[in-house]
Amino acid sequence: MTRILIVEDEKTIAELERDYLEIEGFTVEIASTGLMGLDMVNKNEYNLIILDLMLPGMNGFDLCKKIRENHNIPLLMVSSKKEDIDKIRGLGLGADDYITKPFSPSELVARVKAHLAIYKRLVGQPKEQELLIRNLKIIPKSRRVYLDDGEVSLTTTEYDLLYYLATNPDQVFTKDQLLDKIWGMDYFGDGATVTVHIGKLREKIDKHVTSPFIETVWGVGYRFQI
Repeated sequence: MTRILIVEDEKTIAELERDYLEIEGFTVEIASTGLMGLDMVNKNEYNLIILDLMLPGMNGFDLCKKIRENHNIPLLMVSSKKEDIDKIRGLGLGADDYITKPFSPSELVARVKAHLAIYKRLVGQPKEQELLIRNLKIIPKSRRVYLDDGEVSLTTTEYDLLYYLATNPDQVFTKDQLLDKIWGMDYFGDGATVTVHIGKLREKIDKHVTSPFIETVWGVGYRFQI
């Protein structure tokens, strides 16, 4: 049983999203405020969260940040705000996708299915040997990352992006190649998603090193330096 939580204060929109998802066989619950959503996430197990940005009590940005402190499941942020800065902020806080209103229910269902498939594929990958690259240690068995013996907290997408780059050192990957490999061919997003996740990774693993692990190859993409 796949359980989805919708955090949305507009009842009509929440019920419409729920109806379309239930037609596809998902079990759906609704929270009408940010605080209610946080309480439900802490008390129950969900496979995916659909999170509206404008919520009473606690906005979507703050709720996303709180959820990411303990949960790495797929999180889709929806909002009527179309500015790039809002999208970048949402992805930077740990959202896996950012959908602008209005959108068709069928598009939402397609994105939900795509992210669930990506998460299932990545979590179910066979476990490989530990990687030790300079002062960075990656442990696939537990999906943990350490820098100078201190653990680095990464979202599921951040970890998979780091692991893919680290296991293919000195190779240059375009944003489209990384979107295809990490997010999948059915993903609706664009290169900005990769840019934001690369930026978050750099904040977490490159801030205490003299030579950065992730290098930008201008006009082409990114590569991991050993």
